[in-house]
Amino acid sequence: MKTAEIKRRYLAHFEANGHAVVPSAPLPAISDPNLLFVNAGMVQFVPYFLGQQSAPYRRAVSVQKCIRTPDIDEVGKTSRHGTFFQMNGNFSFGDYFKDGAIPLAWDLATKSQEQGGFGLDPERIWPTVYLDDDEAFEIWRSVGVPAERIVRRGKADNFWSMGIPGPCGPCSELFYDRGPEYGREGGPAVDEDRYMEFWNLVFMQFERGPGTGKEDYPILGDLPAKNIDTGMGLERMASILQGVDNLYEIDEVRPILDRAAELTGKRYGAHSGHVASESHPDDVRLRVVADHVRTALMLIGDGVTPSNEGRGYVLRRIMRRAIRAVRLLGWQERALPELLPVARDCMSPSYPELAADFDRIADYAYAEEDAFLSTLRAGTTILDMAIAETRTAGRQALSGEKAFQLHDTYGFPIDLTLEIAAEQGLAVDAEGFRRLMADQRARAKADAQARKTGHTDLSAYRSVLDSGGPVTFTGYSEVSRESTVRAVLGVDGPRQAAVEGDTVELVLDATPFYAEGGGQQPDLGMITVGGGQVEVLDVQQPVPGLIVHRARVVRGEVRAGETGFAEIDTTRRRAISRSHTATHLVHQTMRNFLGESATQAGSLNAPGRLRFDFNTPTGVAPSVLRDVEQQVNEVLLADLEVHAFVTSLEEARRIGAMALFGEKYGEEVRVVEVGDYARELCGGTHVARSGQLGLVKILSESSIGSGVRRVEALVGMDAFNFLAREHLLVSRLAELYRVPNDQVADRVEQTVTQLRDAEKELEKLRAQLVLGGAAALAAQARDVRGVAYVGTEAPEGAAGNDVRTLAQEIRGRIDPARPAVVAVAARAGGKASLVVAVNPAARSRGLSAADLVKAAFSGRGGGSPDLAQGGGLPAAEAPNLLLTVEKAIAEA
Repeated sequence: MKTAEIKRRYLAHFEANGHAVVPSAPLPAISDPNLLFVNAGMVQFVPYFLGQQSAPYRRAVSVQKCIRTPDIDEVGKTSRHGTFFQMNGNFSFGDYFKDGAIPLAWDLATKSQEQGGFGLDPERIWPTVYLDDDEAFEIWRSVGVPAERIVRRGKADNFWSMGIPGPCGPCSELFYDRGPEYGREGGPAVDEDRYMEFWNLVFMQFERGPGTGKEDYPILGDLPAKNIDTGMGLERMASILQGVDNLYEIDEVRPILDRAAELTGKRYGAHSGHVASESHPDDVRLRVVADHVRTALMLIGDGVTPSNEGRGYVLRRIMRRAIRAVRLLGWQERALPELLPVARDCMSPSYPELAADFDRIADYAYAEEDAFLSTLRAGTTILDMAIAETRTAGRQALSGEKAFQLHDTYGFPIDLTLEIAAEQGLAVDAEGFRRLMADQRARAKADAQARKTGHTDLSAYRSVLDSGGPVTFTGYSEVSRESTVRAVLGVDGPRQAAVEGDTVELVLDATPFYAEGGGQQPDLGMITVGGGQVEVLDVQQPVPGLIVHRARVVRGEVRAGETGFAEIDTTRRRAISRSHTATHLVHQTMRNFLGESATQAGSLNAPGRLRFDFNTPTGVAPSVLRDVEQQVNEVLLADLEVHAFVTSLEEARRIGAMALFGEKYGEEVRVVEVGDYARELCGGTHVARSGQLGLVKILSESSIGSGVRRVEALVGMDAFNFLAREHLLVSRLAELYRVPNDQVADRVEQTVTQLRDAEKELEKLRAQLVLGGAAALAAQARDVRGVAYVGTEAPEGAAGNDVRTLAQEIRGRIDPARPAVVAVAARAGGKASLVVAVNPAARSRGLSAADLVKAAFSGRGGGSPDLAQGGGLPAAEAPNLLLTVEKAIAEA
């Protein structure tokens, strides 16, 4: 049975039993700051399990795309480790419990394939239950499993918790006996290679409280609502139903592996078994290629692009490991154009959007491979030199500083440094590298983190949210309102009051202030409370549902519980709203000209200006930018209505509303549309009609990273003022050149060309002037203890290259058999510099140009024994520099 069919049957079974089919969340779409990617089927349902939100359905079923990377270095070494996998899950939120979950699982697993089930032999299924879970034990007996095949296991195997205070409970796992050829008799407690786990049923019936460690969390008692969370590993079920040994042989993976083997001339399966032997590294590398290429396809498909931070770095690392594994297998050409289409064909039966969007996915993947191959060539050379230096010095480990330099300066990833060094028998000071990386990141993020919140501990915010619920945002329909101050937060947490001069954070029960988000800057304004008044400096949403106003008390006192009046700066709001609507128009117009792959990668909507980042593998031609700008302004002239409404996510998709890659949306979404021209999911504020934008002027387009471009533009009066200044400048130049405005550019270009030609001619004349006296100066060389010495000053303002050339020219005109030293001082920009040239005969006398320069500059300056230079002293010191060199020769 194909993997896509397993998925279809799973969803159909639970849908027929009253479960709402919930689409997989995009891989990066999570609100947990501790996770980069969705790593389990239950992640998108966590708010329902924790009681933070009410579930919109009582029963749900999903097939969730997942990625786990902590054990990425183990990929390939075993037949079961992988980074991307799919988790079939069915969930109950206070509806059915053990007596519902167990029969549903048993029915699907054992029902014949003709009836829509998986058709597993019921005599080969072994359930496990928690030690004292007699209820689950008896339910398994009731569906027909004999007692001797129901195994009781302890907390390590059959009790689940989130690792934090909250829901927990016993598990019941299903194992399938693959037969005696895979191991020993006796059930899963004896051999988990022979008895493969394929389904885990988690019964969340208890609640844990705070403790000192994960194992210390005390069970507080039964939860009022008992929830079900189950997970079936789709890849494991596929390996069982397809009769193959491991996940690398299922239909979604094996074709990629086979293509890699074909390219490299290797044969997969030279070594059989669960763990790959070190004597057969080809199998290990082929597995790495197959897993990582599939993972890269899924990540780029969900909007992640290669970068040096966060999710993008994980993607980059995965891709580079795959590319390098192919090269180690012997394939030296571009590999991804050969492998990625195979991965697409494997996965598109389950995810047809991969085929529809493959051009965009391929553009990013192939560009990343090209960039990495260049990096690999340069970085490997530098790393080889560093390894040789380390060995010469007798050390056993490459320094953290060198590893960091390779990463920071040359873009060479640390994981490859570790791998290559290990292949050469050397360790790497990984701790030193991590320390340097942490220092760099801490410096880069300190300001941004401080701006987001005054609290490093989010518990104060969660406490306010738990006690009062979400803050109501009213800013779509009003710009001021009466509100109650729910909380006053200082740097140490909640406080009763704030007085004049204090900077605090205020939480209102309802607010018209927009919290920064979706690229839109926050509203600013004033809040008057009793006899006090505060100036709002920033508005953030540190935890979902809680809007926090960072404010300074400018008069009187503000106390929690008081009623106040909140009023935003409407001029700023209108300007930001114009920029946000303009961003939507630029986004849609870019897609019109560049294709559907030109998707938003970030934005900034500020008063009068916008910054729009978008995905595209190459730069945008100036002619295209002009066309984009013109079309946007034509939409402004059309004065289209801007309309926002809330609808279901399914309906929004049906009407073609654009969603951002990687964002997770709820069942209800807000859609903003500009006439029939642009339609996008958005929570920001906008103008009422496109004509209110006035004017959009694109200023620039540039690269900000691999495959990501940035457009900056002005909106409204800011755009008009910019064009007015430009017009005045052009008019002034036209007046000076005495030409029409449209000829100014040609005349400026002509003038610049003439100036460059003149500068080149002047450089030639200066060089001739400087070198003209070289012969005479050489003839006038004075004898200083048997050394022909020439000490002279170059003409005022002589260029550095000319000074060096003069010194070398004079040295060349002195009889080479005679020891000679030439010192040329120069004055430029108020500073004195010195160049010293020494011929081989003088060097045989022990004279060095570098030493003579250092003598003149008190140890500073440098170069070679033949030619050296220094500078930085006041211009008046030029004669003394020449005397110092002469004195050093005399004393040598």
